[in-house]
Amino acid sequence: MLIRKAQRKVTKARVGMTGPSGSGKTLSALLMAYGMVGDWDKIGLIDTENRSADLYAETMKAGVHISEFPKIDIEPPYTTEKYIEAIKAFEEYGVDVIIIDSLSHAWAGEGGLLEQKDQASKVGGKNSYTAWAEMTPKQNKMVEAILKAKCHVFTTIRSKTEYVLEANDKGKQVPRKVGMAPVQRDGLEYEFTMVMDLTSDHVATVSKDRTGLFDGQYFIPSVESGQQLMEWLESGEKLISQESIVKINTKWIELGLQPELIDPQTNKLYGSALKGITEKQAAEFIDNLNEKLTAKKEQAAAAELKGA
Repeated sequence: MLIRKAQRKVTKARVGMTGPSGSGKTLSALLMAYGMVGDWDKIGLIDTENRSADLYAETMKAGVHISEFPKIDIEPPYTTEKYIEAIKAFEEYGVDVIIIDSLSHAWAGEGGLLEQKDQASKVGGKNSYTAWAEMTPKQNKMVEAILKAKCHVFTTIRSKTEYVLEANDKGKQVPRKVGMAPVQRDGLEYEFTMVMDLTSDHVATVSKDRTGLFDGQYFIPSVESGQQLMEWLESGEKLISQESIVKINTKWIELGLQPELIDPQTNKLYGSALKGITEKQAAEFIDNLNEKLTAKKEQAAAAELKGA
C-alpha cells in the first residue's frame, strides 16, 4: 500500500448552478465555460430545455460574442440513461467543458425518476419503498458519470419558485421572485466543487465553494469568473504522467514483484494504489524503487562473492 501526503491536484470543475426560471443559469454557465477554455467548439451543451440554448448562438451577451457551440438535444422521456449517453458522446467528441442544462428534468421531468418511481410503485407487489430501490441506482450512475467525466462539468438546476412581497424604492409592496429548494434529489450539492445560487436579478452567491474564490461574494458570473476558476484548478500539483507510469511499471517488474499496480501490457493502473497521485509523489515513489533495486543488486553481488 502506498502511503502519501494529501496534496491539492490539478482537477476538473464540477459546478452546480441553481436558481428560478429566468435567473440566468444557462448564460452564466456558457460565459464561465468560455472563460475557462476560450473556444466555443470546446464547450458542449446538453439541452433539455426545448432547445432554448439555441437562442444564445451568434449573439452578444455581456460584451462577449457567443459563437455556435456543439449541443445535444434530449427529448422526453428524460431518463438518466440519456444523460449518461450524452456525456459519453461529448467526451468522444473532444469537448473540454460539458454544460448539462438542466439536470432537473432527470429528476422531475417527463419520464424522470420521480415519474418512473410512481409508475413502478403501481406494479403488483411493489410499493414506494421497493420502487426507490430501483430508482436510486439509476440516479447514482448518472451522478457517477458526471463526477468521472474527463471534462469540466456545469449543471444547471431549477429551483422551486416562490414570490415574496418587499418594498420598492417608492415604499410600495411589490412581488419579487426568489429561488427555493433545487429540483433534484436532496444531497446532490455535496458532490460538486462549487454550487452557485442565482437570483432573478442574475446575482450569484455560493452556498458551497471548495475553491474559496467566491465565498461571501455577490457577483454576476462572467468570463472573468471562469478564468479565475480555471487558474485555481490548474494551480494544483500535476497528476502522474504516462512516462512515470511506465518507469514505475518497469522498476516494479525488475524487482521481481508481480505487477499488481500496473498492467504491463497496457500500462493502465490496477486498483487504486496509484490513482490520483501527483507527479511529485510519483518521483518519490520511483526514488524509493531505485533504492530497493540498488539494495537488491548489492545483495546479489554479495551473494555471488560469497559463493565464489
